[in-house]
Amino acid sequence: MAIYQLAELSPGIDPSAFVFDGAVLIGQVTLKANVSIWPGVIIRADNDTITIDENSNVQEGSVLHIDKGTPLYIGKNVTIGHKVMLHGCTIGDGSLIGMSATILNNAVIGKNCIIGAGALIPEGKVIPDNSVVVGVAKILREATADDLKRSHEGTRHYVEQGQFYRNKLKRIDS
Repeated sequence: MAIYQLAELSPGIDPSAFVFDGAVLIGQVTLKANVSIWPGVIIRADNDTITIDENSNVQEGSVLHIDKGTPLYIGKNVTIGHKVMLHGCTIGDGSLIGMSATILNNAVIGKNCIIGAGALIPEGKVIPDNSVVVGVAKILREATADDLKRSHEGTRHYVEQGQFYRNKLKRIDS
Protein backbone atom coordinates (compact mmCIF):
# COMPACT_ATOMS: atom_id res chain seq x y z
CA MET A 1 0.00 0.00 0.00
CA ALA A 2 1.11 3.56 -0.58
CA ILE A 3 0.18 5.91 2.26
CA TYR A 4 1.06 9.56 1.81
CA GLN A 5 1.11 12.59 4.06
CA LEU A 6 0.37 15.76 2.10
CA ALA A 7 1.73 18.83 3.89
CA GLU A 8 0.21 18.43 7.39
CA LEU A 9 -2.51 16.01 6.24
CA SER A 10 -1.99 12.30 6.88
CA PRO A 11 -4.22 9.22 6.95
CA GLY A 12 -5.48 7.67 10.18
CA ILE A 13 -5.96 3.91 9.93
CA ASP A 14 -7.49 1.74 12.66
CA PRO A 15 -5.23 -1.25 13.46
CA SER A 16 -8.05 -3.67 12.56
CA ALA A 17 -8.42 -2.22 9.05
CA PHE A 18 -6.95 -4.01 6.04
CA VAL A 19 -5.44 -2.01 3.18
CA PHE A 20 -4.21 -4.02 0.21
CA ASP A 21 -0.67 -3.37 -0.99
CA GLY A 22 -1.85 -1.91 -4.33
CA ALA A 23 -4.06 0.78 -2.77
CA VAL A 24 -3.13 4.48 -2.46
CA LEU A 25 -4.20 6.73 0.44
CA ILE A 26 -3.36 10.43 0.40
CA GLY A 27 -4.10 13.14 2.98
CA GLN A 28 -7.03 13.39 5.41
CA VAL A 29 -8.27 9.79 5.10
CA THR A 30 -9.77 8.05 8.14
CA LEU A 31 -10.36 4.29 8.10
CA LYS A 32 -12.28 2.97 11.11
CA ALA A 33 -12.49 -0.55 12.59
CA ASN A 34 -12.63 -3.52 10.22
CA VAL A 35 -12.59 -1.44 7.04
CA SER A 36 -11.09 -3.19 4.02
CA ILE A 37 -9.55 -1.43 1.02
CA TRP A 38 -8.82 -3.64 -1.99
CA PRO A 39 -6.24 -3.52 -4.84
CA GLY A 40 -6.15 -0.51 -7.12
CA VAL A 41 -8.27 1.73 -4.88
CA ILE A 42 -7.23 5.40 -4.80
CA ILE A 43 -8.42 7.56 -1.89
CA ARG A 44 -7.23 11.15 -2.29
CA ALA A 45 -8.24 13.51 0.51
CA ASP A 46 -6.24 16.58 -0.43
CA ASN A 47 -9.01 19.20 -0.29
CA ASP A 48 -11.24 17.95 2.55
CA THR A 49 -11.81 14.79 4.63
CA ILE A 50 -12.67 11.27 3.55
CA THR A 51 -14.00 9.02 6.33
CA ILE A 52 -14.86 5.35 5.96
CA ASP A 53 -16.76 4.05 8.98
CA GLU A 54 -16.70 0.62 10.62
CA ASN A 55 -17.10 -2.66 8.70
CA SER A 56 -17.21 -1.01 5.28
CA ASN A 57 -15.29 -2.10 2.21
CA VAL A 58 -14.07 -0.40 -0.96
CA GLN A 59 -13.43 -2.86 -3.77
CA GLU A 60 -10.93 -3.02 -6.63
CA GLY A 61 -10.39 -0.01 -8.86
CA SER A 62 -12.61 2.46 -7.00
CA VAL A 63 -11.65 6.14 -6.77
CA LEU A 64 -12.65 8.41 -3.88
CA HIS A 65 -11.96 12.15 -4.04
CA ILE A 66 -13.33 15.47 -2.80
CA ASP A 67 -13.43 19.16 -3.57
CA LYS A 68 -12.86 21.83 -0.94
CA GLY A 69 -15.99 22.06 1.19
CA THR A 70 -17.37 18.68 0.07
CA PRO A 71 -16.15 15.97 2.46
CA LEU A 72 -16.82 12.33 1.64
CA TYR A 73 -18.36 10.06 4.27
CA ILE A 74 -19.07 6.34 3.96
CA GLY A 75 -21.21 5.00 6.82
CA LYS A 76 -21.01 1.72 8.69
CA ASN A 77 -21.48 -1.66 7.00
CA VAL A 78 -21.28 -0.28 3.46
CA THR A 79 -20.06 -2.08 0.36
CA ILE A 80 -18.51 0.02 -2.42
CA GLY A 81 -18.32 -2.26 -5.49
CA HIS A 82 -15.59 -2.53 -8.10
CA LYS A 83 -14.63 0.61 -10.10
CA VAL A 84 -16.99 2.98 -8.24
CA MET A 85 -16.35 6.74 -8.43
CA LEU A 86 -17.31 8.68 -5.29
CA HIS A 87 -16.78 12.42 -5.21
CA GLY A 88 -17.64 14.54 -2.16
CA CYS A 89 -20.78 12.60 -1.22
CA THR A 90 -22.37 10.84 1.77
CA ILE A 91 -23.22 7.14 1.80
CA GLY A 92 -25.61 5.98 4.55
CA ASP A 93 -25.11 2.96 6.79
CA GLY A 94 -25.85 -0.46 5.32
CA SER A 95 -25.86 0.67 1.69
CA LEU A 96 -24.47 -1.14 -1.34
CA ILE A 97 -22.99 0.87 -4.22
CA GLY A 98 -22.89 -1.30 -7.35
CA MET A 99 -19.96 -1.71 -9.71
CA SER A 100 -19.00 1.33 -11.80
CA ALA A 101 -21.59 3.60 -10.17
CA THR A 102 -20.73 7.32 -9.99
CA ILE A 103 -21.90 9.52 -7.12
CA LEU A 104 -21.08 13.23 -7.35
CA ASN A 105 -20.57 16.16 -4.96
CA ASN A 106 -23.13 16.77 -2.22
CA ALA A 107 -25.23 13.75 -3.19
CA VAL A 108 -26.61 11.88 -0.18
CA ILE A 109 -27.41 8.19 -0.29
CA GLY A 110 -29.72 7.18 2.57
CA LYS A 111 -29.37 4.18 4.85
CA ASN A 112 -29.85 0.67 3.46
CA CYS A 113 -29.92 1.75 -0.17
CA ILE A 114 -28.89 -0.32 -3.15
CA ILE A 115 -27.40 1.71 -5.99
CA GLY A 116 -27.28 -0.39 -9.16
CA ALA A 117 -24.21 -1.04 -11.25
CA GLY A 118 -23.40 1.87 -13.56
CA ALA A 119 -25.85 4.26 -11.88
CA LEU A 120 -25.15 8.00 -12.00
CA ILE A 121 -26.20 10.05 -8.99
CA PRO A 122 -25.85 13.75 -9.95
CA GLU A 123 -24.64 16.56 -7.72
CA GLY A 124 -26.91 17.34 -4.78
CA LYS A 125 -29.31 14.42 -5.36
CA VAL A 126 -30.77 12.97 -2.15
CA ILE A 127 -31.78 9.30 -2.21
CA PRO A 128 -34.18 8.30 0.62
CA ASP A 129 -33.44 5.43 3.01
CA ASN A 130 -34.23 1.91 1.75
CA SER A 131 -34.23 2.84 -1.95
CA VAL A 132 -33.15 0.73 -4.90
CA VAL A 133 -31.76 3.03 -7.59
CA VAL A 134 -30.73 2.23 -11.17
CA GLY A 135 -29.61 4.36 -14.10
CA VAL A 136 -29.55 8.10 -13.57
CA ALA A 137 -30.92 8.49 -10.03
CA LYS A 138 -34.33 6.96 -10.62
CA ILE A 139 -35.80 5.28 -7.56
CA LEU A 140 -36.92 1.87 -8.76
CA ARG A 141 -38.69 0.68 -5.62
CA GLU A 142 -38.33 0.35 -1.88
CA ALA A 143 -35.74 -2.21 -0.83
CA THR A 144 -37.19 -5.53 0.35
CA ALA A 145 -36.00 -7.49 3.36
CA ASP A 146 -34.39 -9.98 0.94
CA ASP A 147 -32.56 -7.16 -0.90
CA LEU A 148 -31.15 -5.86 2.38
CA LYS A 149 -30.29 -9.34 3.63
CA ARG A 150 -28.19 -10.05 0.51
CA SER A 151 -26.58 -6.61 0.68
CA HIS A 152 -25.69 -6.96 4.36
CA GLU A 153 -24.39 -10.52 3.87
CA GLY A 154 -22.01 -9.19 1.23
CA THR A 155 -20.79 -6.49 3.59
CA ARG A 156 -20.24 -9.03 6.40
CA HIS A 157 -18.33 -11.23 3.95
CA TYR A 158 -15.92 -8.37 3.24
CA VAL A 159 -15.40 -7.72 6.96
CA GLU A 160 -14.39 -11.37 7.30
CA GLN A 161 -12.27 -11.26 4.12
CA GLY A 162 -10.50 -8.10 5.31
CA GLN A 163 -9.62 -9.71 8.64
CA PHE A 164 -8.54 -12.93 6.93
CA TYR A 165 -6.31 -11.04 4.49
CA ARG A 166 -4.92 -8.79 7.24
CA ASN A 167 -3.91 -11.85 9.25
CA LYS A 168 -3.01 -14.40 6.56
CA LEU A 169 -1.82 -12.62 3.40
CA LYS A 170 1.92 -12.95 2.87
CA ARG A 171 3.82 -11.40 -0.02
CA ILE A 172 6.14 -13.99 -1.57
CA ASP A 173 7.71 -12.19 -4.54
CA SER A 174 10.19 -9.99 -2.66
